[in-house]
Amino acid sequence: MAGMSAPTPSFSARAGQLALRWSLVIALFVAWELLTRTRTFTPFMLPSPQSVLERIWRDGASGDLFINMALTIYRALAGFLIAAVLGVSIGLVMTRNAGLRWFLDPVISVGFPMPKITFLPVIVLWLGFYDTAKISMVVFDAIFPILTATIAGVRSVEKELIWSARNLGARERDLLWQILLPAASPQILTGLQVALPIALIVAVVAEMMMGGYGMGGAMIQASRMADSRGVFAGIIEISLVGWLFVKAMTMVRAGLLFWHAER
Repeated sequence: MAGMSAPTPSFSARAGQLALRWSLVIALFVAWELLTRTRTFTPFMLPSPQSVLERIWRDGASGDLFINMALTIYRALAGFLIAAVLGVSIGLVMTRNAGLRWFLDPVISVGFPMPKITFLPVIVLWLGFYDTAKISMVVFDAIFPILTATIAGVRSVEKELIWSARNLGARERDLLWQILLPAASPQILTGLQVALPIALIVAVVAEMMMGGYGMGGAMIQASRMADSRGVFAGIIEISLVGWLFVKAMTMVRAGLLFWHAER
């Protein structure tokens, strides 16, 4: 009947859906366990899942895990937030200023597809091996998808909507905050969703290359010490942080776009 709500799935149905959704990850862990039990690979080449989880537990108990994780998350989020502010601001200004757009467009066209990690030696020469250099590297990589998404989002706003607002007396500031930004926000948020995992990836790679504390630094140190359990523990830890980043950004998008058709 009309007006009747759909029945709520039972706990067993929800558990079944969750297990099906994660079936590939579960299958990978089962295959990993079978390979270690059958001695297909040596424990040095492929440590058992149990030994890797024990290593993660030991690192957590000693506090090293949380120190390294906190530093990596700090560097990734700090660089991401700086890139978000700069990328959205520059993108908005470029869409409203033809001269600036003409001047910066070649730089963006060349810089966006280029692997920015090649500038890491330059960043090290200029800023050293500390947090400033690592965060700067994150900003340099993460800003491009945000910038291009902002430009594309503002350009996609219907011209009739802008003309109508101007005919009603909207000033440039009102046009920006009340028309352009809300209309372009789905594409801007898509750029942010792309940039956040990039920020984490670049933070980890920068830590691997520059050394010091952080999940990337801990992984490369474990590799130098031939500690395979430490290397695989780092892979799992970074994967977990990346998954949490993606889920958090999805929730932010859902909260900000509660009014949009996609919701």
